[in-house]
Amino acid sequence: MPGKETAGKGKGVNPLLKLALEFGPLAIFFFANSYGDRLFGIASDRRIFVATGIFIVASLISLALARVLLGHLPRMAIVNAVVVSVFGGLTIALDDAFFIKVKPTIVNALFGCVLLGGLYFGRSLLALVLETVLQLDEEGWRKLTLRWGLFFFVLAALNEVVWRTQTQDFWVAFKVWGVMPLTMAFALAQTPLILKHELKSADAAAE
Repeated sequence: MPGKETAGKGKGVNPLLKLALEFGPLAIFFFANSYGDRLFGIASDRRIFVATGIFIVASLISLALARVLLGHLPRMAIVNAVVVSVFGGLTIALDDAFFIKVKPTIVNALFGCVLLGGLYFGRSLLALVLETVLQLDEEGWRKLTLRWGLFFFVLAALNEVVWRTQTQDFWVAFKVWGVMPLTMAFALAQTPLILKHELKSADAAAE
C-alpha cells in the first residue's frame, strides 16, 4: 500500500498483480510444506523447515518484484519481509518451528498496538498508509483505524488458538487459506463506513 511519498506511483497496476505479490509467498509456503517430503526427499517432520527457508526467499523476491513492477516498496511488504526473515531465520537456526508459528501473532499484535496506540495519541496512522487510496473525513479515519486495530488483535488471538490446538499442517493451511479470506471479507465489510465518510472531490461535488 503506497504512502504519501509515492503518490501517483503504481497507479493503473492490475489489482491481481498486487494480490499475487502479497499472496504468492504464502501459497509457496503452503505447497512447500505440503509436498516438501516428496519434492525434496526429506522426512515429513522436516517439511516445515524447508518450507520456511523457501518462504523467506519467496518473500524477498516478492519485495524486489514489487519495487520493479509497482515502482515503490509497500510499507506492509517491507515489514512482512523483515519479520519473515527474522523469525524464519530463527526457526531454521534453532531448529524450532515455534518461531515461524508465533510470527503472525507478534506481527498482528504489533500492528494492532501501533494503530490503537496512534488513536490514543490522537492520530490515525492508517491514514498515513492509505491516504493516497482513500479520502475520508477525520471521523471516518478514526473509526476505520479502530476497526482494523481490533481486527489485527483478533487475527493474533486466532493464530495462537490454531497453532496451539491444531496440527502443524492445519496451521499452515489456516495461515494461507483462512487468514486471507477473513481479511478480504473484513475489508469488504468496511465499504459502508468508507462510503459514508468519503470526501468528495471538487469536480464530483460540482456534478
